[in-house]
Amino acid sequence: MSFTRLILCIAGVYSMFLLWAIAQERLSVPFESIDGTSTDKFKSPLFMGTCQSFLSSISALCYILLRRKPGETMAVSLGLVHKEPSPLKNEKPPHSHTKRHKHTVNGYHEPNGTTQHVAKPDHRYSTRHLILRYLQCSIFITSAAPFGFAALSYISYPAMVLGKSCKLVPVMIMNVLLYRRKFASHKYLVVFMVTTGITVFMGLGGDSKKTKVQQGGQTPLANMIGITYLLINLALDGAVNSTQDEIFTRHKVTGQQMMFWINLFCTSISSLLSILPLPYIPVIHPSTDGRTELAGALAFVRSHPSVIVPLAQFAFTGALGQLFIFETLQHFGSLTLVTITLTRKLFTMLLSVVVYKHKLTVGQWLGAAIVFAGISVEAFVKRREVHAKRVIQEKEKARIKSL
Repeated sequence: MSFTRLILCIAGVYSMFLLWAIAQERLSVPFESIDGTSTDKFKSPLFMGTCQSFLSSISALCYILLRRKPGETMAVSLGLVHKEPSPLKNEKPPHSHTKRHKHTVNGYHEPNGTTQHVAKPDHRYSTRHLILRYLQCSIFITSAAPFGFAALSYISYPAMVLGKSCKLVPVMIMNVLLYRRKFASHKYLVVFMVTTGITVFMGLGGDSKKTKVQQGGQTPLANMIGITYLLINLALDGAVNSTQDEIFTRHKVTGQQMMFWINLFCTSISSLLSILPLPYIPVIHPSTDGRTELAGALAFVRSHPSVIVPLAQFAFTGALGQLFIFETLQHFGSLTLVTITLTRKLFTMLLSVVVYKHKLTVGQWLGAAIVFAGISVEAFVKRREVHAKRVIQEKEKARIKSL
């Protein structure tokens, strides 16, 4: 079941965000005005984020309501109140001499784990703490996107992609720094192999367009500003993923419940920023025409109606893709999720090689081989862990029957 769920999550993330990337690329090019006299770019990334987060919260709420159990209160359905399951008939009460052991949650070690038959409610964290964690993620997400867009004004797109390919590193660093989390030893090897492989693949490509962009005459100061914005974006992304892991570890919530609350807060924050008459703020509010972002976005939509279809596609595919993202986060952790999202880009490139008969350099084939080797290590260890868990469960069932 775990392997089947992982395959479904990978397929969902790949398909939805491939369409999402197509819509995002369309939104980055100029649109023709309704009178056909001019073409302009859509310069409201905050409005784009608001549309996507609003639709994502609606889709998460619909999923929660469809899976809602009879007689369940709305607070329980939304994850604000945890309802402890009733003990099983054959379940023995916990004894003082119950053996405690180390187990793995979302790819890292929890030192204070207990055997599965010990059901002890955890009251260390309140609903208020959970809401604050959701709000923390939302602030990080809303802040990270403008820095990513701003970085593209100073560095080339290939440099941006190359930096994003190393996202596994800040995710792991933030997990260690913010929450003192220790990962399984093979996770460090997988992170190193995947990051190295993608870096080699992107860096040793023979793309002439890439060379032209890199030789476009960017000054050292502009490159430094762009790299700084990119590092801030990566650090905030790492803080988001590590905080989401912390929520799943400390609170009994589902991926869809987290998706609903985080996107609800993101919608509220971005909507507030969109309607406030903010002054010129570098990165956060770069507009200088004196209008609010919402007014500018609506005026653009009225004068360029062709933007509606890609904007709807961007929001819709992003919302559906997030269902698979949070399902992956809940069951496999942030490192597995980031590995999936990063390798999606590599697999897309390899697919284009097959379809359009492109030629890869020797360095790119080497990078692809390193990535596949890293994924193979993860799959091998995961398979061994699942097998060991089944053996333990069978022994536990045999012990209960013998009592």
